[in-house]
Formats: sequence, structure tokens, C-alpha cells
Amino acid sequence: MKNTLIYMEKELENLYPATEIKSFYYLIVEKLNSWSRTEIIANKNTVFSEQQHQTMLAFIKRLKNFEPIQYILGETEFYGLDFQVNASVLIPRPETEELVEWIQKENESKTVLDMLDVGTGSGCIAISLKNIFPNAKVDAYDVSEKALEVAIANAKKNSLLVNFSKVDILNQALQPSEKWDVIVSNPPYIPEQEKIEILPNVLNHEPHLALFVPNDSPLHFYSAIALFAIKNLKPKGKLYFEIHKDAGESCMELLSMLGFANIELRRDISGNDRMIRAQFL
Repeated sequence: MKNTLIYMEKELENLYPATEIKSFYYLIVEKLNSWSRTEIIANKNTVFSEQQHQTMLAFIKRLKNFEPIQYILGETEFYGLDFQVNASVLIPRPETEELVEWIQKENESKTVLDMLDVGTGSGCIAISLKNIFPNAKVDAYDVSEKALEVAIANAKKNSLLVNFSKVDILNQALQPSEKWDVIVSNPPYIPEQEKIEILPNVLNHEPHLALFVPNDSPLHFYSAIALFAIKNLKPKGKLYFEIHKDAGESCMELLSMLGFANIELRRDISGNDRMIRAQFL
């Protein structure tokens, strides 16, 4: 396996930083052998089987095409849980973990909660919330059937009960019978004009349906979800959003105009405006 790292460094040296290549190496060997990083170091002289060698070569070929390592491996970790991912869903980000952590800290004193995740994708937010709040009833919406298949599989993988539904949140005729204490969403928020700034591993592989919005209506999803929340939050219920780093002030103005109170904008670990919480009293 020692020669594997040397080979990967040679094949990928002009495409990725050295530290990232080494990270790829550990992730791939972990996948092929089900070893921890400590076990990989202890067994560095182990020789791959022919099947493992061919799988490794196929992985490297996909890395050369800038396919995200999470899609290549078919899995990633989010908030301490393992999730399956493929090109039908966005890869869960650390910034979204910060949003889940905020929800956890603000609601951990409550014993029973009804929660809704809008645009669930892989199900990472909804499933993590169910894991954090085992007594909560957690619902999750998505418009993509393929995304819902992944989310359902992830709930089963983690042995957690989440109620998934195919719902187009832009359909304002929606009249669900449920009411929720918490509604959360990480909706599409990147304006089309910013495609030129997006790295190829994201632009060429992650689902555009979950990424981009028209240039002339960047808050389209936020407005629709906020209007939905006005009708479907319980008294003093909370609405949480992940947002574009440049949309903090405009999102706050939108929520204030719609009558929300206790609006708070927070930055992520990188110092970017990234999440908002509001209440409809």
C-alpha cells in the first residue's frame, strides 16, 4: 500500500494539493479494507488484491475527472452519522452541521417536538435531528424522487424514523394538516451567474436543481418557505435557514417584512453569513 500512495501522488499531483491527495489515499484504503487510519499505518506493507487494485485504479480515474470523493466512495459522514450519497443529492457540508448544532442548542430543553426539513436531499438534516431528538416527530419534503430514495435509505441505514414525502414547496396550494415547532431548510441559493466561480467537482457533478436559482429571484425559495411557515408553524415556532453568504441582510429584511420576530443572523466557522433563525409569534 505504500506504493499506492506514491502512485496516487504521481497521478494526481497537478490536479489536487498534496494534503488532499493523502486524504484521498486514506479514505480509499479505509473503504477497500474497512480499516481505521491507525490500522492503515500499521499495515502499510500489505499488498492489495487484484480486485482491490482495479477498484483503486477506477477511483483514481474518477478523481482525475474531478468527481467528488464522497460520490466515488458512495458515502460520507455528517453530524456523527454515516450517509449514502450519489449524484442525486448534494454532499453534506460542515456549514450545514453548524445549522443543525444551532437547532440542537436552542431546542434541547424541549421533550417533544414536531420538526420539518424542506428540501431534504440526502436527509442529513432531518435524520440528524431525529437522532438528536429521539422523541420528536420529524417530517421531510423533497421534490426529487431520486433524492427521496437516497434519504429513505439513509434513515434505514441509521435506524431512525423520518416521514419523507414528495412535495413541491413552491406550490402555494399546499395545505398540510400538520403543524410544526421547527421548520428548517437549506434550499437552492446560488445565483446562476455564479456558475463561473464554482469549482468543477461541484459544477460538473452535484445536482443543479439543489444548487442554483435564477439571477432575478435569488430569494424565491426563502419567500415560499417563509410563507408556508407562517401558515404551518405552531405558536412561537421557529424557522431556520441556511443562506448564501451575501444574502444575510436581504433574508432578514424579507422575514421582517413577512412579520417574523426574533430574527438572528449567524456566521459560519469561516466568518461568512450562513444561517438565520426567526420566530412567528
